[in-house]
Amino acid sequence: MSQSPKSGKPRPHALNIPVPERKDLDPDTQAYFAKCDEKIGFVPNVLLSYSFDAKKLRGFSEMYNELMLAPSGLSKLEREMIAVVVSSINHCFYCLTAHGAAVRQISGDPKLGELMVMNWRAAELTPKMRAALDFATRLTESPDKIVEADRQALRDAGWSDRDIWDIAATISFFNMSNRMAAAIEMRPNDEYHGSFR
Repeated sequence: MSQSPKSGKPRPHALNIPVPERKDLDPDTQAYFAKCDEKIGFVPNVLLSYSFDAKKLRGFSEMYNELMLAPSGLSKLEREMIAVVVSSINHCFYCLTAHGAAVRQISGDPKLGELMVMNWRAAELTPKMRAALDFATRLTESPDKIVEADRQALRDAGWSDRDIWDIAATISFFNMSNRMAAAIEMRPNDEYHGSFR
C-alpha cells in the first residue's frame, strides 16, 4: 500500500490517490454508494476515485449510465464488448477486469469474456459486430485516420447513423476512462476477478 502524503495512513491498494472517508462524503454520494453496496455488494473503485468531487462523480456516472445502460440500437453486451476491446488495446487492467466480467455475466459465456480480452478476432461474432469492433480498434489506435469509408463500412454492416454515434461515444468514453485509470494506477475490485466464470 502507498501512503497518503497528508495523513501517512495506508491507502487502499486499488487507488493511488487520496479519497475521502465514506462518512465525509456528501449525502447524495453516500446514498449512491449505499445503493452500490445493496445492488452489487461493493462500490467500484472507479466511482471511489471520483468521490473527492461530487460534481465530477455525477458527470462520470451520468455519462456512463447514458452510454452503457440507456436504450440504444446496441445491446448491453455489444457495448460491453466494445469497452473490453478498447481497454485491451490500451492495456487497461481496471476496465479489462471489470468489463470482462460484465461480458461473462451478460453473455453467460466465460470464453467470450476471455476472447474479448485476449484477441477478439478469434471469437465467433456476427459480421455486424466485427465491423463495430474493427471501428473501435481503428478509432482507438489511429483516430486521425478515420474517414467516411470507415463510417460507411458500419452502415454496410447494418448499423444506423444513430448507432454509429453510440458506437463512437462508447469507444471515446472508454479511451478516456482507460487513460484516467492509467494516470492514477487504478486497480479493479477483487470481486471482479472471479465473477461469472
